[in-house]
Amino acid sequence: MPDRVGFIGLGLMGKPMVLNLLKKGFAVTAHSRSQAPVDVVVAAGAVRAHSPADVARQSDVVITMVPDSPDVRLVLGGPAGVFETLAPGSVIVDMSTIAPAAARDLAARASARGFTMLDAPVSGGEIGAINGTLSIMVGGDAAALARVRPILEAMGNPERIVHIGEAGAGQVCKACNQICIGGALAAVSEAFAIAYKSGIDPAKVREALLGGFAASRVLEVHGERILAQNYVPGFKTKLYHKDFGIVMQTVHELGVPAHVAAAVEQYISALMAAGHAERDYSSLATAVFAAAGVQPGVPGGPPVAEYRR
Repeated sequence: MPDRVGFIGLGLMGKPMVLNLLKKGFAVTAHSRSQAPVDVVVAAGAVRAHSPADVARQSDVVITMVPDSPDVRLVLGGPAGVFETLAPGSVIVDMSTIAPAAARDLAARASARGFTMLDAPVSGGEIGAINGTLSIMVGGDAAALARVRPILEAMGNPERIVHIGEAGAGQVCKACNQICIGGALAAVSEAFAIAYKSGIDPAKVREALLGGFAASRVLEVHGERILAQNYVPGFKTKLYHKDFGIVMQTVHELGVPAHVAAAVEQYISALMAAGHAERDYSSLATAVFAAAGVQPGVPGGPPVAEYRR
C-alpha cells in the first residue's frame, strides 16, 4: 500500500506541490495557517487537517514547506505538532529552507522518537513548483530517500533529486545554490547597468550573451523579468533575505571568505530597506541600477540612449 502523504505549508510553493501530488494519485492530508489554499487543495481531492498533529495522525510521510527554522520547529515539536501523533517508522521530509544546524538538530530529535527526517530544500521557484520540475537536494538517510523518492518525483525532476549526504547536507547545498543564483543575478544586473549607461539596448546585450558562454538560466529567466520590470513575486525578496541570512551564518561558521555573497547580501538589504520585501527577488536589479545611477525606461517612456551619463 502506498504511503499516505501529509503536507504542512501551502504557500506560493506548497500549494502547487500538493496539487501535483494529487495529480499523480497520492492520498494527501493538508494543513496550512491560511485556509484559502487548503480550500483549493481540498477541492482537488486532499483531506483537510486542523493541525500538524492532525496531519501526522493520518500520514506515513509528512512533508513540511514553511518559511524558516522556527516555523519547522513549531510544526514538528510545538503544541499539537507532528511529533505528538506521528507513528514510529514514519518519515518527515522538510522541504523548507532552514539553517543546516537546525536541520541536523531536528533530525536527531526525530530519530530519538523513532522517525527518520530528511532535509530536502528545493530550487526552481513557483514555476518549478507548478510544473513539477523542482530540483531537490536531500540530506539524511539513503534508505528513507529511496522510500519517499516516488513522492518527490511527483513534485520534482527525477534527474534532479540528488542525495547530497547526511542530515543537514541538503541545507548546505541550498545555501550554495542561493550564493550561485545571487552572484549571477547581481552580475546580470551590473551588465545591464553598463548597457544602460552606455546608451545601448540591454535586450540586445542579453540576446547576444545568451548565444555564448555567459548564457545561464538567470540571464534567460530573470534577465527577461528585469528588462520587463516584472517583479510580481515568484519568490519574494523577504524570503531570499532570510535565505541569505542562512548563507552568511554558514560561511561565517565555516570560515569561508565570501566576498560575492557579502555584496549580494547588501543589495538584498537595500531592497528590504526600500520597502520591496514583497517583490520578486530579481528586483535586486533595481538596487544595482540605483547604485549605478540609471533609470531603466518603461514601454512608451524615454529611449535607453537618454540614460547615457
